[in-house]
Amino acid sequence: MSIPVPEKRVAEFENFGLGMFVHWGIYSQLGQGEWIMNIAKIPKDEYKKLADTFNPVKYDPEKWVAIAKAAGAKYITLTTRHHDGFSLYDTCGLCDYDAPHHVGRDLVREFVDACNKGGVAPIFYHTTLDWYQESFENDFPRYLQYLRDSVEVLCSNYGKIGGMWFDGNWSKPKGTDWEEDKLYEVIRRHQPDAIIVNNTGLDARGAVGNREIDSVTFEQGRPTPMDREGHEKYVAAEMCHTMNDHWGYGSCDLHYKSLPDLIETLCACRKVGANYLLNVGPDGEGEIVMMQEALLRELGVWVKTCGECIYRGKPSKIHAVEDKNFALEADGKAYLFIHNMCVLGDANVTVNGNGLGPKNFDRVRRRVKRVRWTDNGEELSFTQDREHLVMDATGYPYGKNYVVRVAEVEFE
Repeated sequence: MSIPVPEKRVAEFENFGLGMFVHWGIYSQLGQGEWIMNIAKIPKDEYKKLADTFNPVKYDPEKWVAIAKAAGAKYITLTTRHHDGFSLYDTCGLCDYDAPHHVGRDLVREFVDACNKGGVAPIFYHTTLDWYQESFENDFPRYLQYLRDSVEVLCSNYGKIGGMWFDGNWSKPKGTDWEEDKLYEVIRRHQPDAIIVNNTGLDARGAVGNREIDSVTFEQGRPTPMDREGHEKYVAAEMCHTMNDHWGYGSCDLHYKSLPDLIETLCACRKVGANYLLNVGPDGEGEIVMMQEALLRELGVWVKTCGECIYRGKPSKIHAVEDKNFALEADGKAYLFIHNMCVLGDANVTVNGNGLGPKNFDRVRRRVKRVRWTDNGEELSFTQDREHLVMDATGYPYGKNYVVRVAEVEFE
């Protein structure tokens, strides 16, 4: 059986590698996460008052774009409408529960303009679950038409977009007819090059749905390799991940992942060819909080050590003997990702003093010409016996530790 060739939009999406997810809405004012209306059982009439107090005076989408680019992200996925039903965009008369009616600004328009100016792809998250619209529970066919009309507004009024990212089909019983063909037809008619994603949630990570879906999702969990042999369509993969325990702004959520965790998770995604969509939750005024900005900027320092292989690199048949290590291939070269390296220096000041020495890789089926670190160009000694490669890994120069180090392998 053969693996299908990815369509152009899918191949381009895979090469994005890293994206920034943004969960932001009127719930951000409360600083208790994006599900607070549901979790705290806030009555709809009380909750919707947040639309009148929403005052995003620090919303600067150009700064958002700058932070994303500093991290090395190639796209930003923004919650244009989350489950509470409030839209950050002009719904063009479909509903008055939107930013233009309550803030006097089309916040999505400003976002798209900033993305286009900064050279990152704008992708629109849009809920399919709606706690505000009564028709979601009482007249589902009518609600689905409202959903399609909303998506048509987004696909018609903002120029070329990178994609549509849906979330919420898991909220209805299995077998519910969401009329997905009609929904995706709207997108294909207006945005033929847009990626279509429909999040399968925590209970169905990696599940492939409708034939128009371009990427599966792995929410809050390490992605697994995709089995594409014999399939009709090449489908990409993406893992979405929070920095702490909430998607929306949590003012008292201090449970942040460490920078090494984020680096190793990005590596785990790229190891199997999946994109890494890392979330931020701006506060109620629209500002990305300092901790999240800092983590993104420092992640970008690591991304720069890899060069283009973190974007264009594809999973390799080259097999690492040591745990966690792996290989990608791009542009006729292999890239070896080495974990658990140590810093060179006096034993009185260095820690984690192992990880040096031989690193073993099997199934290397071409003759190796040269091996070097991508971060400083240092050439490494190696031996090769048929399909077995042993590279002599040197430690980090004192003053550096990139968590995962990448070696470029050139072939004869």
